Amino acid sequence: MDAIWQQYKAWIVVAGLVLIGALSTVFVTPETEQAVILRNGKPLTIVNKYRPNEDFGNTGAGIWYRIPLIDRVVFVSRQILAVDMQRQEVLSRDQRRLEVDAYARYRVIDPTKLVQTAGSTGRVEEQLRPILNSVLRQRLGTRSFQSLLTAERGAAMKEIKEGLDKEAREYGVQVIDVRIKRADLPAGRPLETAYTRMQTARKQESDTIRAQGQKQAQIIRAEAEAEAAQTYASAFNRDPNFYDFYRAMQSYDAVFSGEDNNSSIILSPDNEYLRQFRGTGR
Repeated sequence: MDAIWQQYKAWIVVAGLVLIGALSTVFVTPETEQAVILRNGKPLTIVNKYRPNEDFGNTGAGIWYRIPLIDRVVFVSRQILAVDMQRQEVLSRDQRRLEVDAYARYRVIDPTKLVQTAGSTGRVEEQLRPILNSVLRQRLGTRSFQSLLTAERGAAMKEIKEGLDKEAREYGVQVIDVRIKRADLPAGRPLETAYTRMQTARKQESDTIRAQGQKQAQIIRAEAEAEAAQTYASAFNRDPNFYDFYRAMQSYDAVFSGEDNNSSIILSPDNEYLRQFRGTGR
């Protein structure tokens, strides 16, 4: 072996240098990454660039080449990424405080611009986080406290996404969605005050509904009694004898079939109260 090394030493060194140079020339771009090739600090080309509605495997991923010591490769993710904002306190339009925890989902659509402005996706998130916080405060500050706790919050999220996407385009990033993970009232006395205010408002609302119901019940009862009186009057005018007989039967039923079966009633046969038993109604 020593003899072979001494005899072919120069050739072995040259072959090793050629192999190292060949390996440093070739690089592999995964399907989940975009590769930006920089030559002398300027973007030269993009490998496996994201294109909407294009299937994986058709975008150029795989083995690629570069010029060693001249070209530099920066990998940028093609996947949908997420950036979390710091939990912060937002002041609504009606001066109510709300602690909001939100996040944004984004994708790099222009890796060249991203590399030129931020350098990497990690630094892009550092840039997007304060922008998200600012846009979130501005947009939610134009909404009332009640709208932030109801389905109307979806419209606010759409406005926030559009505002953040406009800012993110400067970094070659497209914001896909913005969501609020949690929206809570601040702990402590503000929370207790808000609960008390909400409880008082609900009680006032229930009292109003109950009063309106009682008023409506009284109106319905009065109308029903008036209609019944009109019906009785109409029946009396049509056949006074029958009406007198009907009212007497009701009175007999109430007196003689009462719950107290031990009581006794003594009346004279010619008593006016028993006139209907005589069959003449007189």
